[in-house]
Amino acid sequence: MSATNVSRIAIAAGVAASTVLLLAGPAAAHVSVQPQGEAAKGGYATLNFKVPNERDQASTVKLEVNFPADHPLSSVTPEAVPGWKIAVTKGELDKPLEVHGRKITEAVTKVTWTADGSKIAPGYFQQFPVSVGQLPEDADQLVFKAIQTYDNEEVVRWIEEPKGGEEPDSPAPVLKLTAATEDHHGGAADPAGDDDHKADDQAASAEGDKKETHAASSSSDTTARTLGIIGILIGIAGVAFGVLAGRRRTA
Repeated sequence: MSATNVSRIAIAAGVAASTVLLLAGPAAAHVSVQPQGEAAKGGYATLNFKVPNERDQASTVKLEVNFPADHPLSSVTPEAVPGWKIAVTKGELDKPLEVHGRKITEAVTKVTWTADGSKIAPGYFQQFPVSVGQLPEDADQLVFKAIQTYDNEEVVRWIEEPKGGEEPDSPAPVLKLTAATEDHHGGAADPAGDDDHKADDQAASAEGDKKETHAASSSSDTTARTLGIIGILIGIAGVAFGVLAGRRRTA
């Protein structure tokens, strides 16, 4: 193959790749939600709301995430994000939730992050972590409708739910739930069960330390015995050598 043909093929491949990126870029540039680890049914998880800035001449200064009313979450705790103020909005539940023997009558309906010394500039993205639970056991996914605001006062509503397998123009963030785990803790531990887990870990650690100490002691005893036997054998050999040497001198 000539150098000219190789160059033509390389140029064609580059153009094709650039076209794919241009076509795929806008479709992927929307607010999304991903769990850290798994988001198991009936468990707890830490979610990251990922917000890319898709404008060339404006920065994102506000994000509102609405939590699903059909599957309210009893625990929603946002992580502090430097340069952003956080407001948590709660509402009364039509039907109280039973969680760890307690009756919950209200749940978080919305979390709002507002720029306070920081922005999401063009070409960048920001993640907003939230610890949530207890995830529903009777759903395969949760839909979080989000509203993104730019510093030029443009508002983009990511609120359309996917239907029929096709992604809408302004899709809402969707969290896929995995099968329930045996401990029902999912990707993050249930805060109420942290002490139990720590106690188990400490007991296991103590047991491991005992085994290691016993093993080390046994190893030391074995080494001491071996050295003692070697010393006795060397002593006997020395005595025998001395006796033989004495006999040779006498002869």
